[in-house]
This record gives sequence, C-alpha cells and structure tokens, in this order.
Amino acid sequence: MELLNALILMANFVLVPALAYGSQLALGALGVTLIYGILRFSNFAHGDTMAFGTMAVILFTWWFQSMGINLGPLPTALLALPFGIAICAGFVLATDKLVYKFYRQQRAAPVIYVIASVGVMFVLNGIVRFIIGPDDQAFADGERFIVRARSFKEWTGLEEGLTIKVSQGITVITAVLVVAALFWFLNRTRTGKSMRAFSDNEDLALLSGINPDKVVMVTWIIAAALATIAGTLYGLDKSFKPFTYFQLLLPIFAAAIVGGLGNPLGAIAGGYVIAFSEIMVTYAYKKFIGYMAPGDWSPDSLLQLLGTNYKFSVSFVILLLVLLLRPTGLFKGKSV
Repeated sequence: MELLNALILMANFVLVPALAYGSQLALGALGVTLIYGILRFSNFAHGDTMAFGTMAVILFTWWFQSMGINLGPLPTALLALPFGIAICAGFVLATDKLVYKFYRQQRAAPVIYVIASVGVMFVLNGIVRFIIGPDDQAFADGERFIVRARSFKEWTGLEEGLTIKVSQGITVITAVLVVAALFWFLNRTRTGKSMRAFSDNEDLALLSGINPDKVVMVTWIIAAALATIAGTLYGLDKSFKPFTYFQLLLPIFAAAIVGGLGNPLGAIAGGYVIAFSEIMVTYAYKKFIGYMAPGDWSPDSLLQLLGTNYKFSVSFVILLLVLLLRPTGLFKGKSV
C-alpha cells in the first residue's frame, strides 16, 4: 500500500506535469528546429511569437465567450485556435517580408539573422504587452479536471489522490496529433519533401526546380502554427503572462539543442528530457521517501535539490553540458 501511495504521489507531481510540460516544450522546440533546419538561423523571437499567437487566441476566446459560444466541457480556446494561428501566420509572413527576406537575398551570415530576430523579439514583446497588458490573463473555461484527487481516493482507498487536469489531457493528445500530422506532411506530401530537400542541400534543391519562396512561406506558417498551439496549451495549463514566454525561450532552445538542432525527432525527445529534468530536480522528495522508508521514519528536510524559482537553471546546465560534450545533440542534428 505504501508503495502504491508513493507511485501515485510521483505520478501526481512529476509524471503527469512533466508529460504535459514536455509536450509543450516539444511543440515549441519543433518550431525552432524547423526554422533552423530550413532557414538556417536560430530564431530568438520564437518565444514571443508563441506569446503573440496565444494573445490572438485569447482575444478570440474572450469574443466567443462574450457571445455565449463555447465547447461545453472543453476550453473555448480550442475553437479560437485556428483564428489565432491565422493571425500569427500572417504576422510572421509579414515579418519575413519586411525583415528576413532582405538578408536572405544578400546571403547574409547566420549571425545577422540572429541579431535581426532579437530585434523582432523586442518588437513582438512590446506589441503583446501594449495590446493585452503585462499581467496574467485568464481565458480557460469548461471543465477543469478529468480525474479529481478526492474521487480517486474514494475509488482506490489510497491515501494519495491523483489529479489530471483537462488542460493536461488536451496538451498530450494535441501534441501527439500535431506531431503525427507534421511528420506525415514532411514525409508524404510533395511540399514536405521539397522542404526536406531544401534543408539537406539548398543549391541542389534549387537546381531540381524547387521554389524557395514557397518553401520559406510554408516553413513560417508551420512554425507559427506550432508556436501558437504550444503557447495556447501552456497558457491553458498554467497561465498567460507575456514575460513568461520570453523566459520559455531557454528551455525551448535547450530542448532543440539537446535533441539535435534541425532534427524534428530530436526536438520532441529534447522537450521531454528538459521537462522531466526540471521537474524532478525541483520536486521535494520528503513525502516520497517517507512512504518508501521503513517504519515511521521521515526526513527532516524537504529533500529538494533546487527551488522552483531556479528551474530554468536546470535547462541552462543541461544546455551547457550538451554543447560541451555532444554539440550535435542526442539525435545528431546540426552542430551549433
């Protein structure tokens, strides 16, 4: 019985949150690795692109809620998501035309793109804060829980209860569907194959008749969709605050680099590696050890390696170790 309580405790505070958070990071890292693999630069504006797309979803969600339109037990944000993706895609395409296209035509060095993306990042951050404000914004509605701790205790008779939020379930299911659709698109469609060919060898792809403008456009649209979906899922699961998405840039880049920058499969694996690492390092194991220890012995301290305020430092340390020991990442992506 004590072992079961310990396992449920870990599932409640480590496994389920890490799966949801890892799915959000994986979707964000996929956008980063797609831009890097095809357009060949690190897009530092991706975190604020997530914030911009999520802001658009929130505004449409509020509009639908004001008209009494909803999805019952599911969040209304799911109904607003396609509109948010369209707004975000339009914005990044405009940004590409106004900013990145010039440097692409000049065959500028990757560092120039990075500097330009930092400028776009600050502009996006300012736009989002100006429109929706710098504070937390609530937009989640519908049912909150799939499984409640009290009900779980009544069903099982265990001391520990398991809680699974609707947002966590939606996050994992959406991530699976989006990843499956993306891999199908890249491997089965003509456009997807053109994007892969362009990523492998740009000059040979151009000689083969592939339209580079179309590849660039589709890449930005997919990256915007991934950013909006990841940002919305994160906002539903936790909360929406513009500066939080700027902070998410570190774990997202860490996930992309750990898995192998430019490798979509690596981005997914990296997302879960970073998520589980952050949560396991910042979790207090006192109660877990109390269940597992013989008798009534319980440790005096919380047995917490790091406070939750320092969770992003875990991403930073992992990122440094990977860059030093294996620059190509777990799945042998492109070296940074």
